[in-house]
Amino acid sequence: MKFIKLFSLITLLSPLSSLLSITTPMQAQKKLFTLEELNYGGTNYHQVVPENKYYTWWGDELVRTDVEECYLVDKKTGKETLLFSLDDVNKWTDANDTVFVRHLMNATFPYPDKSLVALGNRKSFILVDFKTKALVWQDSIAEQKAYDWSAASKNTAFVKDNQLMVVDAKGRCRKITADGSRNIVYGQTVHRNEFGIDKGTFWSPNGELLAFYRMDQTNVADYPQVDITTRMASYEPDKYPMAGEQSHYVTVGVYDVKNDKTIYLDTNDQPTPSDSYLTNIAWSPDSKVIYIFHLNREQNDCRLRSYDATTGKCIAEIYRETSDKYVEPLHPIVFLPWDDNKFILQSQRDGYNHLYLYNRDGKLLKQLTKGNFVVEELVGFNEKKQSVIITSNEANAIQRNTYSVDIKSGKRTLLDNGRGSHRAMLSASGEWFVDRYTEPTVPRNIEVRSTQGTGKSTMLLCASDPWNEYVQPIFESGTILAADGTTELYYRMVKPNDFDPTKKYPTVVYVYGGPHAHNVEASWHWQSRSWETYMAQKGYIIFILDNRGSENRGRDFEQVTFHQLGQVEMQDQMEGVKFLKSLPYVDSERLGVHGWSFGGFMTISLMTNYPDVFKVGVAGGPVIDWRWYEVMYGERYMGTPQNNPEGYEKISLISKAKNLKGKLQIITGYNDNTVVPQNCLSFLNACIEAGTQPDFFVYPGEEHNMRGHKSVHLHERITQYFEDYLK
Repeated sequence: MKFIKLFSLITLLSPLSSLLSITTPMQAQKKLFTLEELNYGGTNYHQVVPENKYYTWWGDELVRTDVEECYLVDKKTGKETLLFSLDDVNKWTDANDTVFVRHLMNATFPYPDKSLVALGNRKSFILVDFKTKALVWQDSIAEQKAYDWSAASKNTAFVKDNQLMVVDAKGRCRKITADGSRNIVYGQTVHRNEFGIDKGTFWSPNGELLAFYRMDQTNVADYPQVDITTRMASYEPDKYPMAGEQSHYVTVGVYDVKNDKTIYLDTNDQPTPSDSYLTNIAWSPDSKVIYIFHLNREQNDCRLRSYDATTGKCIAEIYRETSDKYVEPLHPIVFLPWDDNKFILQSQRDGYNHLYLYNRDGKLLKQLTKGNFVVEELVGFNEKKQSVIITSNEANAIQRNTYSVDIKSGKRTLLDNGRGSHRAMLSASGEWFVDRYTEPTVPRNIEVRSTQGTGKSTMLLCASDPWNEYVQPIFESGTILAADGTTELYYRMVKPNDFDPTKKYPTVVYVYGGPHAHNVEASWHWQSRSWETYMAQKGYIIFILDNRGSENRGRDFEQVTFHQLGQVEMQDQMEGVKFLKSLPYVDSERLGVHGWSFGGFMTISLMTNYPDVFKVGVAGGPVIDWRWYEVMYGERYMGTPQNNPEGYEKISLISKAKNLKGKLQIITGYNDNTVVPQNCLSFLNACIEAGTQPDFFVYPGEEHNMRGHKSVHLHERITQYFEDYLK
């Protein structure tokens, strides 16, 4: 048996880890959970969520926003003073029964030196001066698609009837495109949200120039989705570029508000129009230059190029990174606030995602962070101290902590308590931050801290345990070794509250296993999913392992799965099974497995590659054959079916349908536009031909994940399947 480590209460005292076993004795008066309470779509979900408060910055002044009020918060004492109320705002803006501000939760304070609050929930976007008690500016298009407002100029971009529109600060509206359609998409996310892209418009720092995406998907094949809500089911196709097939063609336009002119950047330097990706658009501080990462379709050659925002001409190629596997740019460059000639670039070229300082000519000045840890976020800057604020997992692989990094010396200073999982929100100057965090036994704490690294903080919220009145399961975390015999993997285990080590328990392995995700974290309950609590309550043990291929462990840890998705992942999951079988209280004759999306692929992979191990499985939205998955994600990890036919064939589950022995339920959304239904249906057909007998359930009208209350139904169905065949 390989070395196994279980984190205990002793390690709670270490700043490197707060990994422990959490137990609550069974008490007769304690309540049992229902899915209506545990599930996000449940009617009583709010009852078991930790208390929360919402904060934003007005320059370096801290403001708490609520439904009914906004409060100024003293950073040293936490004392709150009312700034204004919802009734005040509606009075100042002459609201009526149809046009009024409904809440203040989304209030922002875009100008550090002005008493203006921005609100966008009254069928318009407004600025209210809460000192003069007056409405000072508004537009009337806040509810349009892809809404993007510039605080610098008060210009607004949005999409209406497929066309990109701009309204200037004086209310003049201009339609800046004419050929927008289902095939020609403007001002919205492209490349199917890969490469860190989540929007399609980018205002210059001065707010006078708008960079935007134009995506031509004319040549992308339609996947034949069907809408069953009409009197006669109607055709409602999705544009879906499958691996190895034609992809879309993206260009970047720049609209000049003052001159009412549009130019396009000269980015088309690839052999064919759809053979490159344009990602992570950034502006120079002077609003004259645009920076874009170019990535070839093979995703192994990444180049950062600069463009003249007036002419569209390429100025220079200032950075290039290549790989024998893939390069994955996820972050735009960020200029130093105190030096317009220097910017920070993120790359994992040394094996971990780190920060590098460059000048505008593309000269590397220094590597700012280095070590066997991942910089997870560049939060911002402290201009006075000339430091950059980051979050990383330097303290522990499953933690997330906040650090300042001195630009000159590279010295890193821990800014939080060194435990748990932290999210930082910086003030305008970067001298203060709101620190939201959880730990395995801490549901939610919120503090305000200085970025000077003094260690002092003011507690704004210390949430009590909302599960205190319920019967809680036992949450544990630990490590085992991967199949390579050397790599440490983190797991979570959830046990029934009345766990008895002398008994045998049915055990379910919950798996995701794919890139850009992790399941185990040093946050509340080790980041346990609420369904695990529901299952533990019913007498199951749930086991979750982050195998190689998952995120935040470095480039080589993730890229070990290159061109063979699912194979290394299964080897590691089976090490987890070996560990489970070594435990006297795990019933090895009653092992189940469940996962969704990549986890659905893993579930069926495990059940068909190890058919004598798992008695029951539930696979949701599973990829069955990666030839039916989309270009950007699929080709990054698998190449194309044309250049890696052996790899695609090896991992396809079609040929493995004949191996199925245990009870398997497959669940999918009828209109899944992420993992299209062709996957499930083809596997069912293969099972029919092979004579194997999976079960199948469909959610009409749903996409990749079940929304709203249907999620409660879904998790009850998953639970019932294990109750029927594993218990």
